Amino acid sequence: MEIREKKDKLTVIDLFSGCGGLSEGILQTNVFETIAHVEWELPMVDTLRNRLVDKWSHTQEESKKRVVHFDIQKTEELLNGNWSEESKDKYAKSNHINTFENGLNGLVNGKKVDLIVGGPPCQAYSIHGRATASDSMEDDYRNFLFESFAKIVKNFQPDIFVFENVPGILSAKPGGTLITERIYREFKKIGYEIPKPTEMDNITFDCSDFQVAQNRKRVLIVGVKKGTGYRPDEFYKVMESKRSAHNKVTVKDVIGALPIIKPLKKPIKKDGKNISHISVENSVPQHIPRYSNLRDVQIFQEWVEKKMNYVSSKEKIAFYFRKTGKKSLYSKYRNLDWDKQSYTIVAHLQKDGLMFIHPDPKQARSITIREAALLMSFPIDYKFIGSNGYCYKMIGNAVPVNLGKAIGESIYEVILKKTNKI
Repeated sequence: MEIREKKDKLTVIDLFSGCGGLSEGILQTNVFETIAHVEWELPMVDTLRNRLVDKWSHTQEESKKRVVHFDIQKTEELLNGNWSEESKDKYAKSNHINTFENGLNGLVNGKKVDLIVGGPPCQAYSIHGRATASDSMEDDYRNFLFESFAKIVKNFQPDIFVFENVPGILSAKPGGTLITERIYREFKKIGYEIPKPTEMDNITFDCSDFQVAQNRKRVLIVGVKKGTGYRPDEFYKVMESKRSAHNKVTVKDVIGALPIIKPLKKPIKKDGKNISHISVENSVPQHIPRYSNLRDVQIFQEWVEKKMNYVSSKEKIAFYFRKTGKKSLYSKYRNLDWDKQSYTIVAHLQKDGLMFIHPDPKQARSITIREAALLMSFPIDYKFIGSNGYCYKMIGNAVPVNLGKAIGESIYEVILKKTNKI
């Protein structure tokens, strides 16, 4: 969909912003202006601020003012300023002084907020998270961050909001009650309509249907302010119309042309760092693989050459034991395939890349930060700020940019259809 430039753009507040995948996609529509972002992890804040300066024509001061480094659970302080001394000690140095004096209300400064978007941390809702921590439903504060989201919606009264999360949110039951029931009641209480929990079967979208080279499913809970004439189903119909509007993009489509990175015959140390691979053409920023010892290099090459992705689980486990002498109940390795979509990019990449082996056996490595970002549809010039591990983490936790763009386009079409003025 071609969206023309407009002088007075629709305004957006982006909550749980991460490193900016959702807002980057929305900004790419050229009809939205993000007037505030809220994120509590500093490397992500720094990354998003840098992007606003590099790409979206903000000054350093503007980017520091708009991207607020703060814990959204302290919602009243976030909205109104007058931060506690504890909050100032933790966050004041990394923020513009306007933030802790006047809060988001001072930053927005009376502007009409058209849209609020965001997705609270998903680990508490994920099936994997529940499997690895049996008490996570009862004890994890992240289960109830939607309440902070709702308070900000109530404060700014946008016509529409989009709440993004993992499919596990549909079955999560903290305290024995479906979280979707709690979310439905909370937004109904403040005057917003969202799909009823019994109607949420069809609000899960696969990012691969929106030009993302990755099988990654996400739930989009759309809320509309009662009395505006909007309905959530209008948005879902538009999103449905965008599914597979083009051929799905593959791993090869997005990372196939990157410079080849070959393993060294013997690892070296450079500037105090262990180096196991070298690029034949060092022209792409952050396209440097993590260090792998010789054993792992050999494992990666053999795994891909022997097409181990396609053997039985028993054979995969036996392969691991044969190569490492260690026992495991499940496969430790997996490679990407050139002609398919990637598996879901996850924050675990900060720890190792064993489940994201590059599809070229001659390169014998796991994927780079740049490759992970491209598989999330981040532009190739998007700079991630932080340690290598943290860069993998923020990419794994991000919303794919092209999904964000489809969300922005769909919201715009709904508004355009209703007003015929934009």
